[in-house]
Amino acid sequence: MAASNAERLSADEIRARVESDWNRIVELLTRKIALRSVSAQGITAEHMRRSAEFVAEELRLVGVDAKVAQAANEDGTPGAWEVIGSRVVSPDAPTVLLYAHHDVQPVPDATAWDTDPFTATAVDGRLYGRGSADDGGGIAIHSGALKALGDDLKVNIKVFIEGEEEMGSPSFIPFIEAHRDEFAADVIIVADSGNWAPDIPSLTTSLRGNTTVDVTVRALTHPVHSGQYGGPILDSTTLAAMLISSLYDGNGDLAVPGIAADEPVGGLQQDVDEHGVRADAGIVDGYVLAGTGSLASRLWTKPSLTVIGLDAHPVEGSFNVISPETRFRLSLRTAPSQRPEEAQSALMRYLESSAPFGAQVEVEAGDNGMGWAMDPNAEATQDALEAMAEAFGVAPINQGQGGSIPFIPELQRLFPGAQVLVTGPEDPKSNAHSPNESVSLPGLKNDVIAEALLLDKLGKPAK
Repeated sequence: MAASNAERLSADEIRARVESDWNRIVELLTRKIALRSVSAQGITAEHMRRSAEFVAEELRLVGVDAKVAQAANEDGTPGAWEVIGSRVVSPDAPTVLLYAHHDVQPVPDATAWDTDPFTATAVDGRLYGRGSADDGGGIAIHSGALKALGDDLKVNIKVFIEGEEEMGSPSFIPFIEAHRDEFAADVIIVADSGNWAPDIPSLTTSLRGNTTVDVTVRALTHPVHSGQYGGPILDSTTLAAMLISSLYDGNGDLAVPGIAADEPVGGLQQDVDEHGVRADAGIVDGYVLAGTGSLASRLWTKPSLTVIGLDAHPVEGSFNVISPETRFRLSLRTAPSQRPEEAQSALMRYLESSAPFGAQVEVEAGDNGMGWAMDPNAEATQDALEAMAEAFGVAPINQGQGGSIPFIPELQRLFPGAQVLVTGPEDPKSNAHSPNESVSLPGLKNDVIAEALLLDKLGKPAK
């Protein structure tokens, strides 16, 4: 899909253009952080509309015919404020859809931050602020790349900047189905992921899927005195713990029949550094990492199960009774290739058939989100890897992500002919969704250069 070298802009020329535009790019991100675009405070609220209008105006400044449109949920109620737009250079040129999202995570406790979360603050080469990386950085990449190419742009551009990604995208599919012509593309670039390190680029090779179930374990119809009945009757919390622990083998691998495990997509170029994981996650001394195989596979492509909620009596105010029932919620991250409904059914069957000591176990199915794996042999993939190497000056180290972005497989389902590339400005120090979120400014600059190079490479007549 790459154009010939004679037709292409040089990496040095694109770098020079980005350097001359750099202050504008940083100012865009600074102003975006200040908007406080927290979708959890109301997807349809006025502050989210203002955020969308800001992004649309910034895109218009770099040649995109952008507008704000409000989505509708499946039940017809108002949805998110979305930004869509296009720039057409030639009917014979390929079309690239650029995705990012303008909503950000909330800040539950501003005192946990070292800086004001909604005031962009540069410290030691990083820009701190909520949304600096996730996903204001993605918006900045798209804007900077389009500005760098200017009149030399050789692909048609469509943009979709979503307003509810951090809330699970409830109106995403209805919006796309209502605007199909504005999403159809040959290549889709999703700038909502990250790099191996600030100075080492990555394509995201895979995303795990996700499914949830709610489980109730019941041993009694009512509480009874632990002194009078304790011994032959186990409390429901203990029974729930036994049930949960039975999901794993002695190595800490999930061992539920019917739940699949994958290996890293495209092969493992470099395993994840255990020391870095321990430091980044704050793992206590002495804890041995669970599971077998490469750390990358355990984090990216093998299934993982987490108890994300547990209804139990608090320690404060506890008294001597045997609890009759305990309820908990399980979140299962599924292998990229497995349908989440299939994994959910396998998990439910196991839980219902493995009740400790014959306790009653009821399982209620929750939401599902499909995983995703890139095509490592696609032309666009090779173009992206070349562009990243030219921009960063080092070969990319591709990586999967353990989290889920369910709209990506939905995009692939709706537009099966499109090649999907997942990039982004984050790195292991970004703390997306956490206090002290930040983006590497040198890394962001290289991300802008890489996307401009990629768009230039993609610019040959569509087949």
